[in-house]
Order: sequence, then structure tokens, then C-alpha cells
Amino acid sequence: MAAKHGLVAAVYTKPETVLDDVARLAELAGMKDALAPSATTILKDNISWHFPFPGANTTPWQLEGAIKALKGAGFNDLVCVENKTVVTNAHKGDRLNKYRGVLNSYGIPIKFNFEPEHMKWTVYKPKGEMLVLNRIFPEGIRVPDYFMGKNIVHLPTVKCHIYTTTTGAMKNAFGGLLNTKRHYTHSWIHETLVDLLTIQKEIHTGIFAIMDGTTAGDGPGPRTMRPKVKNVMLASADQAAIDAVAAKMMGFDPMSIGYIRIAHEKGLGIGDPAKIKVVGDDVSRENWGFTVGNNAVSAFGKKVWYGPFKPLQNLLFHTPLVYGFIFGSFFYHDFYHWPLKASKDYEKWLRETEWGKLFAGYE
Repeated sequence: MAAKHGLVAAVYTKPETVLDDVARLAELAGMKDALAPSATTILKDNISWHFPFPGANTTPWQLEGAIKALKGAGFNDLVCVENKTVVTNAHKGDRLNKYRGVLNSYGIPIKFNFEPEHMKWTVYKPKGEMLVLNRIFPEGIRVPDYFMGKNIVHLPTVKCHIYTTTTGAMKNAFGGLLNTKRHYTHSWIHETLVDLLTIQKEIHTGIFAIMDGTTAGDGPGPRTMRPKVKNVMLASADQAAIDAVAAKMMGFDPMSIGYIRIAHEKGLGIGDPAKIKVVGDDVSRENWGFTVGNNAVSAFGKKVWYGPFKPLQNLLFHTPLVYGFIFGSFFYHDFYHWPLKASKDYEKWLRETEWGKLFAGYE
């Protein structure tokens, strides 16, 4: 469809007006022109952690706002698709983050890309140049057959990421388009995200993103973060441009982030802020000074993916030893960090912020 390269919409919002603000945001960003009117539209939410940690996951108002905006623009054939990760339970995340009630109220089904009755993983041969995926998966790049010939609307949040500095619209395709062996790609994660954007442009009839920055995630994301209320939302049909604007607001130079820079250089989107047109509210002065840092898991992971332990990757991640690493990450996040730190931040957010009170009000 007629996606507008380099156009990003931004709005400041508040709980009382957020659903209407998302509709205005989508219109400003050209959503209707970016998507094929006759195709099914996939709502690809982002569950970075099944626990409802603020800033980590798609918010229920982001999901509901997207649904209302799409229906208002004539897109009524909607379906939500979710994926799991090695440390995230999609069914638990769907429930704890309150998506099920929103989707049920609008009669929208949920499909899971890991359920064989919902979709099959099939080998796809990209037409465009692949930077790394052909080498990482020499037996063939497998993607869900259900994604072919459909629109997709990504619903990421504004947050940091331990391996990619920031994470947003481009990274949101990672869980949907690659299966649970996607950890093989981490040493080349920036190139992988660019390859996935190339594939998305080939298989989808339209691509759009609505990004929630009502509460943003500072620190070693996408889970062990410091939630910061920022009251802003972004939207764009240009996946590189929306990630660039989000990165700039967080305080990073977008063109110093590999996946944004490479996508820009390959003509897959606009990553240079000087060449991006931001419409709606003026967010040009935003500079939040976010930093990434490490947690206990990422400090070890970086040594394996990029550092001195890199020669051990095949032993650690391509043999049953990988299950020890998976268990360690799962145990750290769910049985150490959540009960001792994150749950307290979540409860404080519920009590003390208007967004937390809005979240509590969803069924």
C-alpha cells in the first residue's frame, strides 16, 4: 500500500482521552492508506513479559484504541496474533495484561503462532537481499503461513533493550516471524531485524505501528526496567522512522543504533531524524536521558553473543545445555526479580499513577 516513508505522528495523551487520541494518531500517520482495505488485519501485540510490568507490554488502551481506530477506518476483519518466548507464557501474558477482555468485547479472535491448529511454519524464500538469515538458517527461513497476504499492525512500547539499545516496531516482528530458535540470531540481531523488515514488506499487504509511551521503560529492558510516565504515543507506517523518533525521545542517537541505521541505508525506511516529518504534537524537545545497562542475565548473555564466550555458542545454545540457560533466565525474572523488585514497582504504578488506575479498571 501507499506507506509514507519518514512520516511519524505523535500525540500527548491522558487516560480520559486516550482512545480518541489513538484514533487521531492513526489518522495523522496515514493508517488507512498504509493498509489494504480488503485484507485481514493482524493485531500483533507485544508481550515482553507475562507479568504486567509497566512499559514492558502492549497496554489494554493501546490495543483497544487500535481496534477502535481500525474499525472506524473500515477495517473490520481483525485478528490478534500472539507468540511465546523461551521465558514468556503467551496465555498468562494475555490474561494478566488484560487483552482477553478487550478482544472479547469487540469479538476479535486470538491466534497463537505456536499452535499448529492456528498456523503452520513454512519455508519462505525472500526476494530481497538477506544480510544474515540465509546463513543462520541454511535449511530455510520459516515463517507462519497465516501471515501471508495480510495487513499487520504492530503494538510495541517505548523502551530500552539490553541487546538492541531500544526496541519497538521493527523488533516486534521478531517473535511473530521467527520461531523459538530465534535466539540463534542474537549475535547478528541488528541485521536480523533488517532482514525481517525486508520479509515483512514482501509478505504483508500493509504494515503499520502504534507505539505506547504512556509509561516508558528505562534501563535493561525489555523486562528489568524503571517505569517512567511520559504520556505520549506514536504511530507510523515507516517502521524505521517510528523507532528512530522513539529512540531520540529516549535520549539516544538513532543512527548509532544498528538496526535503525542499516534499515535507513537499505532504503527500508527513514532512520535519520533530520529527514523524518513528525506531525501532531511537537516532541522535538523530548530527551529523557534513558540508559540501558545490564541485569544479571544480560551481563552473561552479552559475553556469549558478542564477547569472549562467543566461541561457545554452539555448545551452549545448539545443544540441550540451552535449557539450563533458559531455566536460569526464567528463574531470575519470575522468581527473583518479579517478587523482590518488579512487583513492587508495579504496585506503586497502580497506586500512584493515572495510567495504573486506568489499567486496574480494565476487566
